[in-house]
Amino acid sequence: MKTHQLIHSGQCLYACNVCQKTFIKKSDMKKHQLVHSGQRSYACNFCKKTFSLKGNMKTHQLIHSGQRSYACNDCKKTFSLKCYLKRHQRIHSGQRPYACNVCKKTFSQKSNMKSHQLIHSGQRPYACNVCKKTFIRKSHMKSHQLIHSGQRPYACNVCKKTFTRKCDMKSHQLIHSGQRPYACDVCKKTFSQKSYLKRHQRIHGG
Repeated sequence: MKTHQLIHSGQCLYACNVCQKTFIKKSDMKKHQLVHSGQRSYACNFCKKTFSLKGNMKTHQLIHSGQRSYACNDCKKTFSLKCYLKRHQRIHSGQRPYACNVCKKTFSQKSNMKSHQLIHSGQRPYACNVCKKTFIRKSHMKSHQLIHSGQRPYACNVCKKTFTRKCDMKSHQLIHSGQRPYACDVCKKTFSQKSYLKRHQRIHGG
């Protein structure tokens, strides 16, 4: 009960000595520290992906089961976990409960806020093992490494052009859809790609 009451007080007694993330329970802090140790003792039975925590492995395995028991009331999109649904619903509500303590920019996800804060600290903790380029997010580093491998796992379903990153493929597909979501704030001309807009804006900037 005493431990539970700390949830309401907001008091976190235990801090990770690597990333300073705080925890109410010492056991939770110890489990978290496995992330930094590199120890990944739990493997998915389906794809052999490994995890430092058993709970994370169990959560991951729901992807393979196809079980998506939680549905969004607004758009009917379904999710394997309730926490994923809650996070998704902030898109519809506009809720951004996490604020950067430096610039006050707000975020719908805590992980995005944590990654953003690294901009202020200058930390880039993830390094490519080939070219040593550093990144704020592990996912960005993983995407970058595909450049060295030559893998282009994402293919446009219209023209079959392939891409190393899913976001690049999604951006490319706007060409086929006719969508032009990026608008110049000076002349209102629209573009399908953000990079095209940036290039265009140089005209106005001289």
